Amino acid sequence: MSATGWIRERFTGPTPGPAPRATGTWPRTALALPFIGMVLIVALDYLSGTEVTVEPALTAVPALAAVVSRRTWYPLAIGLGTEAAAFLMAFRGDTLGESVHAASVFAILLVAAIGWVSATLRLRQERALADAQLVASIARRVLLRPVPERVGTVRAAVHYEAAAAHARIGGDLYEVVNTRHGVRAVVGDVRGKGLGAVETAAAVLGAFREAAHQEAALDRVAGWLAVSLDRALHENDHPGVEEEFVTLVLIGVGPDGAAEIVNCGHPAPLLLRGGEVRALELAETVPPLGVLDPADVRPPVHRLLLQGDDRVLLFTDGVIEARDRAGVFYPLAERFPHCAAGRPADVLQRLHEDVVRHVGRQLGDDAAMLLLQFDPPPALGPGGTPVATTVHLPQQAGAQALDARV
Repeated sequence: MSATGWIRERFTGPTPGPAPRATGTWPRTALALPFIGMVLIVALDYLSGTEVTVEPALTAVPALAAVVSRRTWYPLAIGLGTEAAAFLMAFRGDTLGESVHAASVFAILLVAAIGWVSATLRLRQERALADAQLVASIARRVLLRPVPERVGTVRAAVHYEAAAAHARIGGDLYEVVNTRHGVRAVVGDVRGKGLGAVETAAAVLGAFREAAHQEAALDRVAGWLAVSLDRALHENDHPGVEEEFVTLVLIGVGPDGAAEIVNCGHPAPLLLRGGEVRALELAETVPPLGVLDPADVRPPVHRLLLQGDDRVLLFTDGVIEARDRAGVFYPLAERFPHCAAGRPADVLQRLHEDVVRHVGRQLGDDAAMLLLQFDPPPALGPGGTPVATTVHLPQQAGAQALDARV
């Protein structure tokens, strides 16, 4: 196994797709197409008699070989066989000394050589693309770590789709961590795309992973992120950095179901309870991070009480701004309950498939969805029997209650 293959299996698991000796995206049976074409041309020449020759049609055979195979030698081997067929046809038709035969022989050699060159270049491009995708996969695994199925008192799942073709990472960000303050999660969207957006997302995620453990108050976590983002934007030097900002929503879920939400210019999360959906629109939000001076970022903390099996869906605008060919936006709040059965990972997979069906093509923007299902383990009383618990929400100065009853 090559070093690249070893790294790929260690970081991303076994590589899906054909075996190493397979012929690209074509099945192995496609290798017979050049032979079939050659036989058909020879048969046509035989049936047409000696008055008309179809020998020039043999030039298509090595060209077809270059299309169906990734092996660089295959067009050359097929070209030699095609030359033999051309001489056989010329001998039978008594055209060995005619110009049409000489032109056919030269054309077959030329097409076979071109096929060899094109197959060689294509193979190099495929290897370069595979290496780039490997690096992108490793970078995504480091930056956007996999979310465990259970984190503290919640079940979690994430689905991320980068808009750029062949890309594995973009400007959307997410993270879920279990801290001494409860489960905390973030979903955000960096303005822009490309490497600059990835650098900005990395700065925000790195700050969140530290601040979520250190800061007891969720609004102070947002302030920490604002400071880190401001420093990162001043350190980075790429086009458009002065216009970059980040929208994000922070959520914290305590062991008793007491949830806190901070929104910085991001689409409101959706709460699914009892088959009904409600957007957790907050009475007061702040602009995206990067717009205000970090010292002025003091977002209000909104609070609600989650019940068992409540599901909170956080997402980026790439989901709700996905439009079909008629320009209609994807109705996420309407479709969410129809896809909500089963595990969180299954829910997000169905939602993603529904978005793709709605759009009918590849999404035009990065799209991330994070689903949190409040599912605390039952408290056990004497004898190991589950007991009911009463939740009392402490009031905090400056905190706003969010009516989550649906």
